[in-house]
This record gives sequence, structure tokens and C-alpha cells, in this order.
Amino acid sequence: MSTGYALAIHGGAGTLPHARMTDAAAAEYHAALAAVLAAGEAVLQEGGSALDAVTAAVCALEDAPLFNSGRGAVFTADGAQEMDAAVMEGTSRRAGAVAGVFGPRNPVRLARAVMERTDHVMLIGQGALALGRSAGLPFEEPEYFFTQPRWDALQETLELRARGGEDDDPARRHGTVGAVARDRDGRLAAATSTGGMTAKAPGRVGDTPVIGAGTFADDGSCAVSATGYGEVFLRWSAAHEISARMRLAGASLEEAARHVVEVDLGAYPDSGGVIAVDAAGNIAMPFNCEGMYRGHVRTGAAAQTAIYR
Repeated sequence: MSTGYALAIHGGAGTLPHARMTDAAAAEYHAALAAVLAAGEAVLQEGGSALDAVTAAVCALEDAPLFNSGRGAVFTADGAQEMDAAVMEGTSRRAGAVAGVFGPRNPVRLARAVMERTDHVMLIGQGALALGRSAGLPFEEPEYFFTQPRWDALQETLELRARGGEDDDPARRHGTVGAVARDRDGRLAAATSTGGMTAKAPGRVGDTPVIGAGTFADDGSCAVSATGYGEVFLRWSAAHEISARMRLAGASLEEAARHVVEVDLGAYPDSGGVIAVDAAGNIAMPFNCEGMYRGHVRTGAAAQTAIYR
């Protein structure tokens, strides 16, 4: 078996439209994605696990206010921030997830605490927060998570709704962060985190914390992290569907991922994309919208980042 590693990340399929992206903003996104790849690759270079690598990468994404997770999460219609996250490792299919949480600096670490400290897969609300406190995870005050652009986006969306319209800008409608990895021992893992949709209904939960929809990992097939219109990914069990096409139909990672994103989810224009890695370290990153913040790195190769096609 190859001793090489592979890592892919995404900062969401809800990119700024190409026409509105300035050179300065693009450079900022590329720099942030490169820093995230470096955080995850540092784990893999030292022989660390895929699970540790995706956790480190997603923590870095949650810490960056550019992306819709952790610091920089979007606001609900009531002006609150409710975050979801999940982790899964592919060797034994252990998984942990949280939904509707606010306070932990890194929701992905809380999801991992569910996996490692309980017999459950998903916890929500106060029960999840209590676990985080007992695990000694760092919590932050509301000011830490607030960013002016996300607040302004909420106000603009609410004003549009008041006039009888609905915001169809992918940059506000959806956005998520995630990472998938294959470590030197051939183990796979996936992690995903999100603030959801701008002006979402309080209590809404998308695909991110639902194992098989927005997050999935199985050493025998692939690890997947999704980003986009969560309700569509939920209905199609999108992440698991990619794995199933590989296991049951003999499709390659690229074939399976592209079919799900471009054919199944393609029936819903601009619904999003996925990042995925298989047991051989192959990477696929298809999307059916204008852009997806993304990057990848493999053993001995330079890291690459991209936004549009």
C-alpha cells in the first residue's frame, strides 16, 4: 500500500460571483486556503492520522472569518448564530456530530467530543454544550463570532423578503467548510462545519451534521465533505451516494462524485459541490455552481488552491 497522504479542503460553494470578486479579495481567500492546507498537511507529514488532519484543517477554517463556520458564521432570521459540525473516520465508521450550537470556538472539536466521549453520534443544543464544557473545550463570547459582512448580509436578505423577494445569491444561500484526508496508513476521514444559511429559520439543520448527507467516510471507498443547499444534499444522501456508487457499481471516485454532483444534484441549479478522497489518495472536487473555495495537497507536491472553474 502507498505510504503517501492526500488532503482536500473547501471553504464553501457559496462564493462571491466572479464579477464581484476583486483581486485583493481573491488573494485573501487564496492565502487563507493555503494556510488551512498547511495546518492539515503538517499533521499528515508527521505521520498523524487522517482524523487529526481534517480536524486541524477545519479548526483553521472555523478560525478564519472569511468562511461561514465558527468565527464568521451567518445569522438566522432572528439574528442568532446556530452552528452545525460533524466528523467521521473511515476505519470503523465512528462519527460525531452537533447541531444548533453556539459558544464553542471550534464546533468541529465538539463534534469530535461526541464521537470520542459518548455512545452517541449526534447531540444538539444544551446537551452538546454541556459536553463541550465537561471536555474543557474553549468557549467564546458572542463578540468573537460576530462579523459585520455577515450581519449586513442578514439585513439585506430580511429587507428583500420584506419587499416580497427572496435572495438567490449562493454566497448568502449556502456556505460550509470541510476537509477530507487519506493518511500514510491508508486511513480516511472527513470533517464538515457550517453556520448554515443566511436568514435561515431558527432551529434549521442542514446536511452538514447528518452522516451520509454532508459528511461520510469509509476506508473501503471514500471520504466526502459536502457544501451547498443542504436540503437537496439531505434528500439525495449525497455523501453516502458517492460511496455507494463506488462500492456497488464499481465507479471510480471521479465518476461517482461527478455523477452525484452533476446529474443527481444537477437537477437543482447551483446546489453546490463536494470534496472527496479515496483509499488510493485520488481526489475529486466537482461542483455545479459558479465557484467553490477549495484546495488540495499530496505527498511531495505543492499545495494548490482555487475558487472558480
